[in-house]
Amino acid sequence: MSQVYRLHSTLELPLETVYDYFESDPQLPEKIDSVDITRRNNTLIISAVSTDESISKYTPTAQLKASVSETRVFTEEEEARRNAPRWGEDYDEDEEEPTGELIEMAAFKGDRETVLQNSAVQYSMFEVLCALARKAEKGTLTAISEVDGDLEATRIVDGDDRPASIEVVEGPRKESSSSSGVNWRDNKFIS
Repeated sequence: MSQVYRLHSTLELPLETVYDYFESDPQLPEKIDSVDITRRNNTLIISAVSTDESISKYTPTAQLKASVSETRVFTEEEEARRNAPRWGEDYDEDEEEPTGELIEMAAFKGDRETVLQNSAVQYSMFEVLCALARKAEKGTLTAISEVDGDLEATRIVDGDDRPASIEVVEGPRKESSSSSGVNWRDNKFIS
């Protein structure tokens, strides 16, 4: 059974790109039949519909969660005009300020519990998140997952797969707790 242990995401995609991806009938992982997309105010929830019929309809399947916000995008020409100095003889007070285009962005930002929720078909939904990450022009997705008993590192930066590795370090040593505290298993006062 594959699962995701650690995940951190700073991905931002135009909301239209997310919808276009799922409307293009993408090749979903084998454990996912389809996805349900729900928008509640400024939150986008993409829920997995499992192919496994033994999963109860009351069992929450994995879902991706993103916050939706509006941002203004400028063309290169508009951006150059916005950043140009505003003095001298070339300055025209009547010239309109570049307005750009207002678009909605889906931000998959946070750690595993924030972005990838619930455990049923979790790894398959992680694969969907990786596919979306490859469409993102901005942001990073890093993760440690287990596939067929082996740990795998994933790193996708600005839409491109990058090399990733896992470094195992020894954690802080815990003091032996047998010398202090009550041994509840062998306590003669508890029957």
